[in-house]
Amino acid sequence: MNNDWQYKGPFENEQDFFKWLTSLRRWIHQHAELSYQEFQTAGFVRQRLDELGISQVEMVGETGIKAVIDGKDSKLPKAALRADMDALPIEEGTGLSFSSINRGVMHACGHDGHTAMLLGAIYLLQQDQQPPADIVCMFQPAEEHGNGAKMMVENGVLEGVGAVFGGHLDPHFATGQITVDEGIICAFADQFQIKVKGRGGHAARPHESIDALVAASALVGNLQSLVSREVDPNHAAVITIGSFHAGTAPNVIAEEAVLDGTVRTTDIATRERVLGGLKRMVDSAASMYGVKTELIMIDALPAVINTKPAADIARQAALKVAGPDGVISQGKSSLGGEDFAFYQQQVSGCMVRYGAALPGAGVAHSNTFDFDEQALLIGAKWLAAAARLYLGGLR
Repeated sequence: MNNDWQYKGPFENEQDFFKWLTSLRRWIHQHAELSYQEFQTAGFVRQRLDELGISQVEMVGETGIKAVIDGKDSKLPKAALRADMDALPIEEGTGLSFSSINRGVMHACGHDGHTAMLLGAIYLLQQDQQPPADIVCMFQPAEEHGNGAKMMVENGVLEGVGAVFGGHLDPHFATGQITVDEGIICAFADQFQIKVKGRGGHAARPHESIDALVAASALVGNLQSLVSREVDPNHAAVITIGSFHAGTAPNVIAEEAVLDGTVRTTDIATRERVLGGLKRMVDSAASMYGVKTELIMIDALPAVINTKPAADIARQAALKVAGPDGVISQGKSSLGGEDFAFYQQQVSGCMVRYGAALPGAGVAHSNTFDFDEQALLIGAKWLAAAARLYLGGLR
């Protein structure tokens, strides 16, 4: 891969700008790194920020970056723009010429594109006159881990910020489209672990043991009734057990089973009912099968809820970039989780989706995921427009 990603001065035309964005994305994609391990990516971003003339740059934690475009009045509320940088533990199967060189790690959710977009937005904003107030650009680690945004917030990145904007590539929508919605767009996501403790023994003498695997297997099936029989069918909810570990040999009855799962809901009442039912069923399994059970709630993601003021600005920005026919609703809330919600717990904010459909590419979090790189241009322009419009409305 050549070094087209180096910034050497203002671009003569949009085609050259797009070529730069593409080269940024491809370098980041090729050097995919897991949550909180984005050291090369962070170094690459810092080099580009230096080339772009951004002097206010500081590390947040070990791999997060806060870059500030200086405004005229530091006392006015700041605009914040966010991109996530981490990849997933997936062995890439796209066959792309710029496939990940890091074995078992792949950008399968578009974060390589998000990072390139934010660098592109910084370039566009640097071509303007000095903004009325500061623009905080946040290059965030560990979105896939679920708490990178929380770490950034705890380290003060939102100090003085009035509104935050971000976007996510989405191949479910056509390239050129931007979805803008007020209210909830991503679900509450509650991760949990269940430990089931029995008593091991010989497979030929089950009466001398307490089979943790049998108890845990029954629990997996029973949990699905929480959604099918205890949740209002008009309200979305999902319980998924994604990991089940038990047993050591075919002739040994399992002494312990460990289940890892997630609950996704889109309203507070449903969330409380499902989580309450989860605890009830785990407790009941103990008495039903004579095992000991433990429910451990791990990381909880709040829902992404776009505020009206930020959504109004996001829509105006989308109209400028995509035109009236390109601004649409995503429809019902996604049941996916997004730690952008941690920013919205502090300040007004809006997350949009950038259409990026690419025929033949796999879905997000698959080893053949890819997106239409034309969306890079859309995202960079939208981020810049959102910052301009927010700051332009300050009094």
